[in-house]
Amino acid sequence: MSDKLRVIVADDERPARTFLTTTLRSLDDIHVVGEAENGTDAIELIQRERPDVAFLDLQMPGFDGLSVVRALKKGYIPLVAFVTAHDQYAIQAFDIEAIDYLLKPVDNARLRKTIKRAKERLEQEKALTDELETRVGKHIDETSPTQSFPERLPIKKKDDIIFLPVNQIASFVSDAELMHITTLSKERFTISHRLKALEAKLDSRRFVRLGRGTIVNVDTISRVTNMPGGSYLVTLTNTQQFRVSRNQSRFLRHHVLKF
Repeated sequence: MSDKLRVIVADDERPARTFLTTTLRSLDDIHVVGEAENGTDAIELIQRERPDVAFLDLQMPGFDGLSVVRALKKGYIPLVAFVTAHDQYAIQAFDIEAIDYLLKPVDNARLRKTIKRAKERLEQEKALTDELETRVGKHIDETSPTQSFPERLPIKKKDDIIFLPVNQIASFVSDAELMHITTLSKERFTISHRLKALEAKLDSRRFVRLGRGTIVNVDTISRVTNMPGGSYLVTLTNTQQFRVSRNQSRFLRHHVLKF
């Protein structure tokens, strides 16, 4: 990445905080945009500065590092690297998709690896977002304004064929060779069909993919909740909930949540 990585440091121990910020500022590709001495200040700093990476001490009074990330549900969640003198929280740290877990005192070479990992993660996400945007743009360009999409789907139910209005469908969820369809009124139908084949027949302005096996009706999304690690939890009007990956969350933010 050509731009400097914007980072913040949060640690209640001044010597440790000063050591880490000084080390980071000595790196040409890093811009320290702020530091905090407790979890509450860290939350405010992250929401205000929107850094690329937050270096969080795991043992701070009030809000510790893990609590800071969990408290950012309604705010911006950057990549997170935890810093601590102990390693008993490592499993919890990686459960919320931390990019690294650094032990004090932080070694310069080890810190460099963390920075490299953060840059690679951001580059991968940008590349995926660019690819998705290109695909969507190409699809829109190639789609004629008069192109028609099916308004009803024929679904076999015992000896009958039901014609289900597409606008009454809330979600499509694949399960191997089967696909489960759930309506606004929570009716559920199961058919033998591949999700990818169906996606090509649906209006991309009406339906959006949330993950490898899930497509939802955009009009049925009632709430989008920020989750730790940069992902989203989507709630539909029929109360169905789906976890969205970090990469798909970027796509959702650009094409669904954008005003």
